[in-house]
Amino acid sequence: MNIIVLCGGLSAERDVSITSGTLAAGALRRLGHKVVLTDLFFGYPHPYKDASEIFERQEEITVAAVGETVPDLEALRRQRGQTNNSRIGDNIIEVCRAADIVFVALHGQDGEDGKIQAAFDLAGIKYTGTGCLGSAIAMDKWIAKQILQQNGIKTARGILLKKGGPVSDIGFPCVVKPRSGGSSIGTSVVFEERDYTAALEDAFSYDEFVLVEEYIRGRECDVGVIDGKALPVIEICPKSGFYDYKNKYQSGLTDEYCPADLPDEITKRLQRAAEQVYEALCFEVYGRMDFIVDEQGEVWCLEGNTLPGLTPTSLLPQEAAVAGISYDALCQMIVDLSLKKYEVK
Repeated sequence: MNIIVLCGGLSAERDVSITSGTLAAGALRRLGHKVVLTDLFFGYPHPYKDASEIFERQEEITVAAVGETVPDLEALRRQRGQTNNSRIGDNIIEVCRAADIVFVALHGQDGEDGKIQAAFDLAGIKYTGTGCLGSAIAMDKWIAKQILQQNGIKTARGILLKKGGPVSDIGFPCVVKPRSGGSSIGTSVVFEERDYTAALEDAFSYDEFVLVEEYIRGRECDVGVIDGKALPVIEICPKSGFYDYKNKYQSGLTDEYCPADLPDEITKRLQRAAEQVYEALCFEVYGRMDFIVDEQGEVWCLEGNTLPGLTPTSLLPQEAAVAGISYDALCQMIVDLSLKKYEVK
């Protein structure tokens, strides 16, 4: 098949996306597909007579590592050198329309929030993963929280604050994070009131709204879901601090155990909860759910991720491997299940 792997974009999670995309593109090429890796923000500026020609070029793909810090988005705007405000680069829709399917390896704004999915739906372009509705719901942590609670899924007590509006708290310790976004960017665990203002300022630098939740002590676990069925549970144990951007993507900073060393009964409850979150938030094809198991053994959902990372330190590929699914097979499975979704329509 001719496949566009779409990554990058103008998102704080850009570097993670590029690493996911380069690895997925390599896997799909090894499987015999003609693959073009394309950056959503920079587009495909190379000359061609027909967009389908790009699949014959098979340009070299170099795997990029995720940096320790969030990318400078203003510098990226200057690098592109265009005066328009478009967040989509040249020829993106045209080259994506020429593909049999677009493998969406985007994370964060524009790629994981349903916007690019809606554009592709309007353009008649097939793509992998969850559609625009489920993507938009899951990306909005406040809306997702309401839906999960209505479906009997436990989530932490929380409040929503608006930039420039009244400031309140729910007590300490608490977790402060942007309403939208991922990779723990702009997220802080606040143990003392004196650190609260700085945490809010950091979170508000990424979003107009900020979610403040009670801090639940316990073991952090993740469960991937493919086609509605849960994968083995993985436990995450950062060597210092919490599971933030640096601990997620810098090798050696976090210990991960899969399958997690948990009682069978708790493992089953985590897997069942992951499948319930997948259903409640309108996920399609695959996703990954984040949980805390508290000191009493209760399962609390932190959030759901429609486009989980596919980097060397990412959790979903590790869970799939324990289930007997190699990285290459996982990428092929995502493509096959996504195409099947279009057959149903």
